[in-house]
Amino acid sequence: MHKSFAFFAIVLITFLAPACNEKKQKGQPEKTTGTTSCQEPHRPQFHFSPKEKWMNDPNGMFFYDGEYHLFYQYYPDSTVWGPMHWGHAVSTDLTHWTHLPIALYPDSLGYIFSGSAVVDWNNTSGFGKDGAPPLVAIFTYHDAVAAEAGRTDYQYQGIAYSTDKGRNWTKYADNPVVPNTEDLRDFRDPKVFWHVASEQWIMALAVYDHVAIWGSSDLKHWNHLSDFGKTWGAHSGVWECPDLFPMPVEGTGDTKWVLLLSINPGGPFGGSATQYFVGNFDGKQFTLDQSFSSTVSAENAVWLDRGRDNYAGVTWSDIPKTDGRRLFLGWMGNWDYAQVVPTDAWRSAMTLPRTLTLHQTADSYRLFAQPVPELKALRATSHTIKPANISGMLDLTEQIGCSPAQLELVLDFETPNDGAADFGVELSNGRGEYYRIGYDAGAGQFYSDRSKSGDLRFSEKFAGEMPVAARMSTNKTIRMHLFFDAASAELFADDGDVVMTEIFFPTEDFNQLKIYSKNGNVQLVQGEAYGLKSIWRE
Repeated sequence: MHKSFAFFAIVLITFLAPACNEKKQKGQPEKTTGTTSCQEPHRPQFHFSPKEKWMNDPNGMFFYDGEYHLFYQYYPDSTVWGPMHWGHAVSTDLTHWTHLPIALYPDSLGYIFSGSAVVDWNNTSGFGKDGAPPLVAIFTYHDAVAAEAGRTDYQYQGIAYSTDKGRNWTKYADNPVVPNTEDLRDFRDPKVFWHVASEQWIMALAVYDHVAIWGSSDLKHWNHLSDFGKTWGAHSGVWECPDLFPMPVEGTGDTKWVLLLSINPGGPFGGSATQYFVGNFDGKQFTLDQSFSSTVSAENAVWLDRGRDNYAGVTWSDIPKTDGRRLFLGWMGNWDYAQVVPTDAWRSAMTLPRTLTLHQTADSYRLFAQPVPELKALRATSHTIKPANISGMLDLTEQIGCSPAQLELVLDFETPNDGAADFGVELSNGRGEYYRIGYDAGAGQFYSDRSKSGDLRFSEKFAGEMPVAARMSTNKTIRMHLFFDAASAELFADDGDVVMTEIFFPTEDFNQLKIYSKNGNVQLVQGEAYGLKSIWRE
């Protein structure tokens, strides 16, 4: 979530009163599976995006009574950032989404910035009704008038609750529940969960250059417990959107705690990005695992995604134990250029939902990510790609039998013995524009190159000086699991150890798909191409 002072001119345009637009909450939901007008240029067809206007960070994600709830930072009056609301959508399958009316509007305490939401199963808050647990949202209020006046206590935390499955929300009468008594600038983005061992709610809160941990018995009264991060990780920008959760270590009986932390600016390839830490949590303090601490220090971070367009991501709370997954979603954007990308009716989309797992590797603990298997239900066509020895270009356009702009692709390559080949996938169109994502065996790195992907004049920061270089692979067989959706690419490689998310904007749709190899031959061992159905129409 970006709240830069550069936006205050926009911010002051509309400072909304408490009752402003409340009647808009009474409306009919709109389903992504119904007939819509979401066919504009660059509109993603299987990623979540708002029907119109501006969207950024995912907020308040939880699962309850068969529904995945997704809230998000939303400005309904423009396609650039402005007074923040919480937009709202629900899904039963993590792929098709029903748009619901705006959940939270700005009021006299401020705009509604990022936060989280939980199911208060034991009704610790007292908001429950008729024996059903209340749903409680915890969010940051941002007082734009105070910020413009030069005060530093312009952010504080509030709560709201719902007793009708999240369709309507009531703000707590005694907000804020965490006032800003120490004049802390950048005091925001609460992520809350119930900690069983200490029998309390825990809040991870971003405070400029570190994370503050707070505790509560009832979600209304909070105590500061500890701080983490001032001497660990990247600090070239403001820390935002923390998420703290336990994870089993795959293949062992151990459990570790993971802290996600977004930063803007300060990403490894420019602009915004998300780092993470692995350690232990005792109900009061988060401490780094000793082996993980050897890989991070001040201005040295471990990054969740090696692309430029996955930011402010957090995980769903209250996933049933029978499921047990740690489900993640990020904002598919970067504050270097998010407000000027060439879309008209709307701006921004979310990443694909992903399952996170924790592994112990030679480099200590690492988070792996894979697309959720629910996405397989979108496969409309399937085509097996024949093995081939590739030198130069192999055109697959006719072979795959579907649009490369709405495609899932799984390719297995065997790296050459001389380790010199540079190979990957190219999308292109008749105007000579192309996007490449591949692997440089000589350097041992994945990369993404959008330097020729279209008209780049909207931002000098978009293409960058160099293609993005991702983590080195140690595998001889390279599997590239790719999703292409109109104006985005997501790569999952090395079983999810390497993940890259990139957006691009060709002046006309990419309609050609090729595999290329430079500096030597590469063997395509096998491949599958799946044409994917749109979630916007059936």
